[in-house]
Amino acid sequence: MALLEVQALSRSFGGVHAVQDLSFEIEPGKIYSIIGPNGAGKTTVFNLITGLYRPSSGRVVFDGSNVTGKAPHELARRGVSRTFQNLQICFNMSAVENVMVGAHLRLDQGMLGSMLRLPALARRDAVCREEAAELMRFVGVGKYIGALADAMPYGALKRLEIARALAARPKMLLLDEPAAGLNPTETHEIDELIQKIGVSGVTVVLVEHDMKLVMGISDRILVLDYGRKLAEGTAREVRDNPEVIAAYLGVVAKAAA
Repeated sequence: MALLEVQALSRSFGGVHAVQDLSFEIEPGKIYSIIGPNGAGKTTVFNLITGLYRPSSGRVVFDGSNVTGKAPHELARRGVSRTFQNLQICFNMSAVENVMVGAHLRLDQGMLGSMLRLPALARRDAVCREEAAELMRFVGVGKYIGALADAMPYGALKRLEIARALAARPKMLLLDEPAAGLNPTETHEIDELIQKIGVSGVTVVLVEHDMKLVMGISDRILVLDYGRKLAEGTAREVRDNPEVIAAYLGVVAKAAA
């Protein structure tokens, strides 16, 4: 059974049809990429899946349940986590505290215990901090465990944000342009990390403009054009599709040249 089913999804902003009658499915444990020209509707699809936008029509089914229009925190409790195209880091906190924030929905949040600083709460926080540190090591930023977030370089902050998303223990992780603004070495590190997350059993949904990265790690790729599905398939099927070449890959190749 598919982990995520998007069924005839549409979203309009005034007279602009950002997403139009879009349907696709994602199987558990896969790396699934969504590509397309600027303005194709990629981030809008992410926002519909994660509850930031309500669809004009259609349904989103996650893990067998209709979650259409559910609030982001409800979806997070069900196992949907994401990062954003622009960094969402708390720079007034330490790096490890940023990751701990990602675990808050699955922890006891009783006000009384927090006020009294009960021993059980202190033990829980210690465990949470160690789990956050382990996630930082997992994503490759372990050397910043004792650092403030504002002391970290941009590429490390990208991976710190992924660690925070993983702290929620998601079934599905959505990454919105994780390689944007990175140099080739940092992009390679993100490439390896995404594959590592996939091997761990977490389903990854990726929006990314770096076609070398996308083609190298994706089990399946969805191509959008003006909010509609242009093509879907394996990397080879998408790369060899004449419509995709004409609408997108040819433009990307020309820009790279």
